[in-house]
Amino acid sequence: MITLSAAEIAAATGGELAGGLAADASVTGQVITDSREVAPGDCFVAIAGENIDGHRYVASAADAGAAVILSEQDVAVPHVRVDSTVQALGALAAHVLRALRERGEISVIGVTGSSGKTTTKDLLGAALSAFAPTIWPVASFNNDIGLPLTVLRCDENTRYLVAEMGASAAGELTRLTTIAPLDIAIVLMVGHAHVGGFGSLADVAKAKSELVAAIRPGGTAILNADDARVSAMRPTHADGSALAADHVRYFSARGELAGRPGLAAADIRADALGRASFSLSGIEVRLPIVGVHHVNNALAALSAVAALGLDLSRAVRAIEDAEISPHRMALTERADGVTILDDAYNANPESMRAAIDALARLSATRRIALLGTMLEMGGEAEAQHAEVGSHAAAAGLNWVISVAADAIATGAREAARGELRVDALETNEAALALLEGELRDGDVVLVKGSNGARLWSVADHLAADQKAGA
Repeated sequence: MITLSAAEIAAATGGELAGGLAADASVTGQVITDSREVAPGDCFVAIAGENIDGHRYVASAADAGAAVILSEQDVAVPHVRVDSTVQALGALAAHVLRALRERGEISVIGVTGSSGKTTTKDLLGAALSAFAPTIWPVASFNNDIGLPLTVLRCDENTRYLVAEMGASAAGELTRLTTIAPLDIAIVLMVGHAHVGGFGSLADVAKAKSELVAAIRPGGTAILNADDARVSAMRPTHADGSALAADHVRYFSARGELAGRPGLAAADIRADALGRASFSLSGIEVRLPIVGVHHVNNALAALSAVAALGLDLSRAVRAIEDAEISPHRMALTERADGVTILDDAYNANPESMRAAIDALARLSATRRIALLGTMLEMGGEAEAQHAEVGSHAAAAGLNWVISVAADAIATGAREAARGELRVDALETNEAALALLEGELRDGDVVLVKGSNGARLWSVADHLAADQKAGA
């Protein structure tokens, strides 16, 4: 982060110096929300979460050397008193980004979509860092806490900022783009993620379109030509004026741009481990992640590279070595011949089907899907879970295990063709015990569910099984 005084932070956040905090106290480090990570010169933001209240740890943060503490409460250490630390965090991030734009050139690229945001930002971050200093989120920092923390990692040397932006209700993307106004806005797809909160797919599309409703002058919108709801969006600037036609670009894994400007993949294929390759304007692209559905994510990332006027060949080489965030189609080949495909960070119907299709393409003695609940499905929950089970059966899998999602098992049984084993379990512990007792050489196991289902803990156990040792 750029260096800021306590007085500047108070002004930016609408707060007041309290507890004897000196106006010239200087933040020279990072903005931190976990007191255990505080280092001398940092700014600690005390956030009252569902399970942990950061205000309980302000003394620990001060002892660790925090130069400034943001607090909603009157605490017994020097601090900046604000009405809401979450809102103050966003205000501080907006202030820092404005300062950086005044001091030099920094381009901000925002990514949203019902699926694929994190993988796309990982690919794009790797690509842009091949050209200049780039900041992109750790894990899935994509909300009103994670986005500001990402912005606040930028400093005078940062040339590109990749911002992942998520939403579970209308208005949330508008709020995030107010914190970080975008030079490039990418919309990946509209699907059933959080549909319970939105109400319908049409409402999801309307909310996602907020990302392209206030693009900065000279900015660019990048839309998925293969998703009718996305390609129908009409990007605008903050004043409501439409973007120039050559500033709206499209990408298509189907190779169907319909005469619109953009990038289209050709000759998509997968290797023995399910990692996709494709041709792009004469350039061979090889992805470091399992699943041909990630071709769209790569095209979105490369579209941003092209919009910035950067060399695609150089970006492609960087993407091939990109590190992908944990629990996203992570492949572990164990020493006992069992392969674990961990896509357990989150799930919705579209990403479930894509992961199942990726599993079906892998060479295996048995293809096994361990599937958990998909949260925030609202009234569509039972039908959507049953459809996932049906899709798993139709994909030709050998064994489907549902955890706390009986409708998946029901859908699989009803659509079963040939021999398909189906087990419906209630706990992750039961699923782990079952698999540990029955896995054998040649099995490939997909583990997938919503983050709240915690199936990633099962994937971690399976990937680190004692049989995986040398």
